Amino acid sequence: MHTTRLGTAPEGISRAVEVLRDGGIVAFPTDTVYGIGAHGMFPQAVERLYTVKERPRDKAIPLLLPGLDALPEVAADVPEVARVLAARFWPGALTMVLRRSSRVPDAVTAGGDTVAVRVPDHPLTQALLRALAAPLAATSANRSGQPAPDTAAGVLAQLEGRIDLILDGGRCPGGVPSTVVDLTVAPPAILRAGGIDPAALRRAIDL
Repeated sequence: MHTTRLGTAPEGISRAVEVLRDGGIVAFPTDTVYGIGAHGMFPQAVERLYTVKERPRDKAIPLLLPGLDALPEVAADVPEVARVLAARFWPGALTMVLRRSSRVPDAVTAGGDTVAVRVPDHPLTQALLRALAAPLAATSANRSGQPAPDTAAGVLAQLEGRIDLILDGGRCPGGVPSTVVDLTVAPPAILRAGGIDPAALRRAIDL
C-alpha cells in the first residue's frame, strides 16, 4: 500500500475525512507530535490502529473530540468537574478519563469501562474533527517503542505503507504529553503529569 501525503488545504481535510469514513488510517499534526487516527465509532478501523502501531491490545486508545459538546456522545455521564476542567483547559493538554458510553466500541477502551478524551489545541486537528463530525481514536504516529515523530517525513519513515494518508502540517511543536486526570474516582486522581501545571489543575477543582 502506498501512503498518500497531502498538504493541509481544504481539499486535504476533505480527503482525510473520506479516508476515515471508509475505515482508513490518517496521520496528522497535533499540538505535541504527529498522531495517527481512525474513526472512533468504527471498531474495525480502531483495530487497524493496534496493528499499524504494533500496540498491545490491552492498552486503550484515547478519543479526540472537537469540543465539550461532543462529550455526551462518548461518556455515560458528564460530571460537573469535567465541565469545569474543559472550560479551563480545553483545547489543550488535558486528557480526562470518564465512564464510557455504550456507543464507544470495546476496541477503543480495550474492553474497559472508561474512556480517555481530549480536545487538542491544533487548528488542523480541530478542523479535521469538525469536518469528520465524530470522535477520532488517536495515538502517536510511531511504532510502539519507537520515538514519536514531529514531522510528516518522520511518520513516513516508520509507517510508510501501513497507513492511508498523511496530512502534512509541517513540524509539530513537540514537548510533553497531556496531563491525564481520572474523573471516575473521588477526589479526581492525576494519573500522568504532563503539559498542565498541577497547581493550576488543583486550583480549578480544589484537589
